[in-house]
Amino acid sequence: MIEKLLEGIRILDFTNYLPGPYATQRLANLGAEVIKVEPLAGDPARHTGIKHEGTGVVYLANNRGKMSVSVNLKKEHDRERILSLVEGCDVIIESFRPGVMSRFGLDYETVKMRKPDIVYCSITGYGNNGDWSKFGSHDINYMALSGLLAQLKDRSGRTIHPSITIADYFGSMAACEMVLALLLKKERSSLGGYHSISLTDVATSLMGTHLSIHQEVGEEQGITLLNGELISYGIYETKNGRYMALGALEYKFWQNFCEAVDREEWLGAHFSFRRNTNPIAQGMEELFASRTFEEWTTFSQQVDCCLTPVLEVGELSSYPYFKEKNSIFHDEIGNVKVAMHSGSYKEVKPAPSVGEHTVRLLDKL
Repeated sequence: MIEKLLEGIRILDFTNYLPGPYATQRLANLGAEVIKVEPLAGDPARHTGIKHEGTGVVYLANNRGKMSVSVNLKKEHDRERILSLVEGCDVIIESFRPGVMSRFGLDYETVKMRKPDIVYCSITGYGNNGDWSKFGSHDINYMALSGLLAQLKDRSGRTIHPSITIADYFGSMAACEMVLALLLKKERSSLGGYHSISLTDVATSLMGTHLSIHQEVGEEQGITLLNGELISYGIYETKNGRYMALGALEYKFWQNFCEAVDREEWLGAHFSFRRNTNPIAQGMEELFASRTFEEWTTFSQQVDCCLTPVLEVGELSSYPYFKEKNSIFHDEIGNVKVAMHSGSYKEVKPAPSVGEHTVRLLDKL
């Protein structure tokens, strides 16, 4: 079990929707005390999308273990109360458009006059300066500009609309990375610091290998041998229309697979291409189509050949790996949760109600 590594660190969280709240929840799960500053009506994620007992599931899923104070930052009295709270905090994370925190008098330059060693991180779409910083966008825009979206295509070459906000989540983790780096700097030098996360830049940073390959050979899709070109590394359809992922790049895993399915004659085809003209590739398609998803899943747990089932979301909590790790679990009232870190402690309080801790944290000031 991971210790509460950030115990004693207090974070003031001015973020809404997904990237910021997911970042601060990861930090809370490491033991930090996170105080979420919400408008009087609450984080807009409370009121959008699918709801559980009247509260948005996106909010509930990304704000566990936090406290909530609700204020009207347009009022000087409330801004002053928040500034008083800043003096007892170590970190501020915000996700407003560039310039908004300045209008509230809560930008880094203003705050550090009250708290010189504050660690301050802004989460933005395009950074906090330059022509692009004024534009509003969302995950699909960051993915599109970074080149990530162009990597998700069907066999016809048509770009696929993803069902997960990849740029948001990677940006969240980059924010955590920077906050932890700035806290280490503070520990060593007693100096705080500021950094602005650009979700577009973080998404683009994932494209380094792709860019290098493109420079060398003009290839747009990165490491083509990992894109389903090889018979030993790809996705195969089963008898009942489900899918298995085979990643037998090393010969020993390919050998284990071939021997387990009584196809030793395929051993020499380890790195052959998945083409209609390749009889072994056709044999692989037919082999996987001859057994059900359940049969292949059992096979994958018995034969060490880098074979795994393509699980649907509803299957995760019952899959043996996650049951063994207890990384997907249920809270005291039966709501499903997922651990933010492998081995992290599970005694995390549910997401707070709007302003639940205003009296405790602000009114006493």
